[in-house]
Amino acid sequence: MNFPSNLRYTKDHEWVLLDGNTATIGITEFAQRELGDIVFVDIPTIGKTLEAEDVFGTVEAVKTVSDLFLPVAGTLNEFNEELESDPELVNTDPYGDGWMVKMTVKNPKDVEGLLDAAAYGKLVGE
Repeated sequence: MNFPSNLRYTKDHEWVLLDGNTATIGITEFAQRELGDIVFVDIPTIGKTLEAEDVFGTVEAVKTVSDLFLPVAGTLNEFNEELESDPELVNTDPYGDGWMVKMTVKNPKDVEGLLDAAAYGKLVGE
């Protein structure tokens, strides 16, 4: 499996790409494989300020619905609108076109406390 080294990861299988104080967030290749075919992504929290580990939305696969947990505190600014018509982008390109939200991070240093690619790989048995 692919776990890009420029990203940080959570134990809940979200990834974070930090650029200044803006973070792009999605779910990992491992998570999308475990879920199966993604049919819907629901993010009702755009514009809201949330704490780390708060649920910011859900992802629905053919057989299950799974909560999405915010990796770090901040304000959700943008939803990947491509996912409304093409939710399977999460399956086909989880680290690229399948990103889910962009947010302003309250404290960018919090991202450093997340798992690096090697630690996440160990977590999922890679």
